[in-house]
Amino acid sequence: MTSDNEAPQRIAKLTPLGDVLVRLDALVKPVAPRHADLSAARGRILAEDLILPGPMPAAAVALRDGWAVRSELTTDAGAYAPSPLLSAVRIDAGQPLPADADAVAPLDAVTGRNGQAQALAPVAPGEGVLAAGADVASGAALLSAGRRLGPAQLALLAAAHVTAVQVRAPRVRLLRSRPGGDAVIDAAAQCIADAIEAESGIAVAHEPDTSLEPGLTDTSADAVVVIGGTGSGRNDTIVRTLAAVGEVVAHGIALLPGETTAFGMIGSRPVLALQGRLDAALAAWHILGRVMLARLAASDELPILRTRKLTHKVSSTLGFSELVPVRSENLEVTPIASGYLPLSALAQANGWIFIKPDSEGYPAGSEVVVRPWP
Repeated sequence: MTSDNEAPQRIAKLTPLGDVLVRLDALVKPVAPRHADLSAARGRILAEDLILPGPMPAAAVALRDGWAVRSELTTDAGAYAPSPLLSAVRIDAGQPLPADADAVAPLDAVTGRNGQAQALAPVAPGEGVLAAGADVASGAALLSAGRRLGPAQLALLAAAHVTAVQVRAPRVRLLRSRPGGDAVIDAAAQCIADAIEAESGIAVAHEPDTSLEPGLTDTSADAVVVIGGTGSGRNDTIVRTLAAVGEVVAHGIALLPGETTAFGMIGSRPVLALQGRLDAALAAWHILGRVMLARLAASDELPILRTRKLTHKVSSTLGFSELVPVRSENLEVTPIASGYLPLSALAQANGWIFIKPDSEGYPAGSEVVVRPWP
């Protein structure tokens, strides 16, 4: 706690957001990979290219139920002039083709007459067949490093008989700046914890303590996010504490909302200190926290972006980067608020737009890129 005689922590100047992102990218390194079976890999980031030991399938297999045949013997086949087949082997989908077959005829395209198989219709070479290596070629990556392993990716791995992979899952400790209940800080912490879990990380809670040092210096986490205590209030001490145990890279960022956000390092572990205001905490998490988490996980995943037209003009302060929540409906978006974002505005938002510091906003009718919220 800051005593009445102790000078409060101050922001000397606001650092441009672009400069902070450059420093963050240079300082934050990916966490070490770990071995995980598929059940534990869900939502994690693949740490290395997944290359199968051989082609898949290893040999040609049937894509459908039918008859395995030599296609050249069916070239002139017709219902009124069946072509005799030296052999036609009944085959089910997924079974390997016999060595002398190169196609799978439909069940009703082959008949038996006088004890001999006959083709009733021509079959093209490779028809009804999955060739060797058609799913995955030999030496090719089934999935590339940096991909998030969602349900579809895990299904692909299981189908390829992969049972375990190397993943990255950063552990991010969440700290509240001061003990005691605070509904706004608690709400921000829960929202960010959910975002961490949804975006490949592991959110680690830390009980409030009269001192922030134990949570900041605990090396069991790969990164720390502190909520509250970044301003110049009598009880705001996070930046001073961070400076005592590590390095403050930036305190005060030209970001609306979120001007008092701080970023620093304790050894190789990044620390992101968010303003104790819900709108500012969520805005800084979107702009900086997600980048930090992606860097820790070595993620190549890109957000889902949509292009929409503004229904109303949106203004911004020159020199500030700004996050503006919007309501997206059909092919249009309506800006809800800027600067301070009240709870009523956040309640309506289903996306947000970013305004660069060299822009004073966008006129009505402008096409803007809408990012997902929250």
